Amino acid sequence: MLEGVLSSFSPKDRQRLSSARIGIAGAGGLGSHAAMMLARSGVGHILIVDGDRVEASNLNRQHYFPVHVGRPKVEALAGQLLALNPAMEVDARNMWLNEENIPALLPEAELWIEALDKAETKARFAALASAAGKPVICASGMGGIGGFAMKRRNIGRMTVVGDFRSDVASLPPFAPRVMQCAAMQADAALEWLLTGTIKELL
Repeated sequence: MLEGVLSSFSPKDRQRLSSARIGIAGAGGLGSHAAMMLARSGVGHILIVDGDRVEASNLNRQHYFPVHVGRPKVEALAGQLLALNPAMEVDARNMWLNEENIPALLPEAELWIEALDKAETKARFAALASAAGKPVICASGMGGIGGFAMKRRNIGRMTVVGDFRSDVASLPPFAPRVMQCAAMQADAALEWLLTGTIKELL
């Protein structure tokens, strides 16, 4: 089904992507779009963790449709991923992340995308992932329309993408910049999988 696009990768790269296991913490605006982009790029195994349900207010910026309203986000997203690529493996965990369960989850993926909402949980997840030696790709700054240019910075094993300035508390998140940020997270994940490094983009 994805043969035409994936033929752009070398056989070695296709094998690397199909065997990769990526974890995504959060299935909202960032996580849902990043997951779809990684699936379209041939990543074979995705672990998604989120305890939330799809609400009508999510539809302006998250990869869901009216038919998904009321369903657990991880289940709705898993269905879309498998509709795109039935051969991939999707591990959907309908659960909220906290300091007690994060450490046990981290070893289940080789790289994590942090796509959480609450600042405290975001920071704690990133800190625990870094301490466990896991590459983690975080996001900071994607509010409003237009706004500041987005960048990519490395802090140890953590990569942060976004404009580093806008706050969704004062500048609401709209689809274009949320999806731009999610795309940068997915792109950084692919770069790490295929080259072993993530370059800064300042």
